[in-house]
Amino acid sequence: MAATYTTMQELRDSLGIGTLYTDPQVEECCQTAQDLINSFLWFNTDPVVATGLASNVATIVIATTTPFVVGQQVTIAASGAPFNGTRVITGTGPYYSSTTTLILPYRAGYPVGYQYLQFSISGADQTLHFVQPYGTVTGPDDKTASYANTAAIRSASLILATNIWQSRQSTQNGAMGVDGYSPSPFRMSNTLMASIRGLLAPYLSPQSMVG
Repeated sequence: MAATYTTMQELRDSLGIGTLYTDPQVEECCQTAQDLINSFLWFNTDPVVATGLASNVATIVIATTTPFVVGQQVTIAASGAPFNGTRVITGTGPYYSSTTTLILPYRAGYPVGYQYLQFSISGADQTLHFVQPYGTVTGPDDKTASYANTAAIRSASLILATNIWQSRQSTQNGAMGVDGYSPSPFRMSNTLMASIRGLLAPYLSPQSMVG
């Protein structure tokens, strides 16, 4: 899917490169910027830590408690087949070994603070197993305006996409000169991300601010 925070044409116009480079080259920078920014933004999303399927009833275990309810439509991603996709929740519950037979292999601190969600999915049975790296489950989007239509996020994306492009094209970007002098700091440094976080501040996920 094409990037929406900064489109390919917007990046071409900003850089003044016209049609000198192929669409995939330009789009890759736009998508990279969007992916990085999304890692900071607040979505109605939680980690999927385990999945299982028995008698056409799928179960996913998420690393949080009671964010979703029966009848809600959610989207599961990065959790493998046949779980990925948009699903309607048919069952929920706290994930405690004393109240359910959904037992996973032992892990320190598990399963306190977890919830399970169930869905109707046709497929071969799968023993409940860990998902690593974690998948995601995303609930309804209740934002007033989409992030693609939020000026601060679009500006941050354009700044980042521009710097990614220039870092890829400039061989002296962050390199040492012949006299050992560094002409400028590396574009893709923590300073760049810190300035972008200033634009994103009102939209940051609490999880991205931990530490």
